[in-house]
Amino acid sequence: MTSEPIVAALDIGTAYTTALVAAVHGDVPRAPRLKVLGVGHTRTMGLRRGMVSDIEEATRSIRAAVEEATHLAGVAADGLFVGIAGEHVRAMTSSGVVAISGHEITRPDVERVNEVARAMAIPQDRELLHAIPQEYRVDKVDGIRDPVGMIGTRLETEMYLVTIGSSPAMNLRKAIERAGYRTRELVLEPLASALAVLTEEEKELGVVLVELGAGTTDLAVFHEGKIRHLGTIPFGGQTVTSDLVQGLGITQHDAEQIKDAYGCAYEPLIDPQQVIAMPASGAHGERHISRELMTHIIHQRMDEIFEKAQREVHQAGFTGRLNGGVVLTGGGASLEGIRELAADVFGLGVRIGVPGAKLDGLVENVTQPQFATAVGLALYGAHREALGGVVARKGGRPGASVDKLASRVKTWLQDFF
Repeated sequence: MTSEPIVAALDIGTAYTTALVAAVHGDVPRAPRLKVLGVGHTRTMGLRRGMVSDIEEATRSIRAAVEEATHLAGVAADGLFVGIAGEHVRAMTSSGVVAISGHEITRPDVERVNEVARAMAIPQDRELLHAIPQEYRVDKVDGIRDPVGMIGTRLETEMYLVTIGSSPAMNLRKAIERAGYRTRELVLEPLASALAVLTEEEKELGVVLVELGAGTTDLAVFHEGKIRHLGTIPFGGQTVTSDLVQGLGITQHDAEQIKDAYGCAYEPLIDPQQVIAMPASGAHGERHISRELMTHIIHQRMDEIFEKAQREVHQAGFTGRLNGGVVLTGGGASLEGIRELAADVFGLGVRIGVPGAKLDGLVENVTQPQFATAVGLALYGAHREALGGVVARKGGRPGASVDKLASRVKTWLQDFF
């Protein structure tokens, strides 16, 4: 039995639920690595657009995925780092100002100004998920990342506050609890995915992460190393499937099958003469469908989604400032032609975000874009190990040191985002 800490992550998507169990090793205080021990992947039931719609169905999906991952890993999972996203997510900026009593700014001074900035009143139907310092200002000097050790009399900070709907969060925690597990922390999914697939250089230059999920498309804009904007578009892979059902006159099952096997998001890549043979079912005999027509339907919907994402970027004021380009993740990022279409719409360089860096063990089980969130959640847990001590150990339970520290450190994520 190894003494390496164990982290367990849970990504409950609208289409699939993924659990990941990993051991934390390497240079834990500075650059922790994950040894992937087990992955569970199952169809999601009971979720709609990222929110629980049936607790019992969601509970079964969670239990199945975690049991598969822990069985493969040979360890038990108690506390889970869980992803959350959806249209209920909101973000805003808040500022804080404190006077400095001494000549040199100390860590307690930074913690004090952070507390002031995050003290903004949150409505009763919402809860604070993350409070991320963007930058600090000492007297009239701005753009400071870490003011500790600097000289000044006035310390200011600008903080990015991320809130979520209380009801969606409570229902998610309830489903996890009924499955027999404990929620260690809820983490915004695009931020978790960013940990898994974005480089520090991309975040510094300016990059937009576009997560193509089944129920929604989530995006996160990074610039000068920090998260600057979050957005959610209420269309995803399931919307594309519905379009195929309507446009081709086929069943939901057949639409999913041909999308997975022959789906393409970029019309210029398709031979106009190519046809797809559909198996006979029900009242229909064997049929042939034009792949060009199918691609046209997918192209139109994905073009609309990317146009909405580009509009979000423009309204946030980052047009022309994203020299790091676009990174696509999520299940939709595996679609043929998706990179070419995104490049056309955004007019930027585009790559597919596949987790793989900082990973050992069963790496081949997670080197696809749909696993970016699960890997990112586990990396987030590994960083928590670095900040707070024992997360969990084989044969053991989470250390109390983390529980005492989590309420303070979970909102100060400048080292991560």
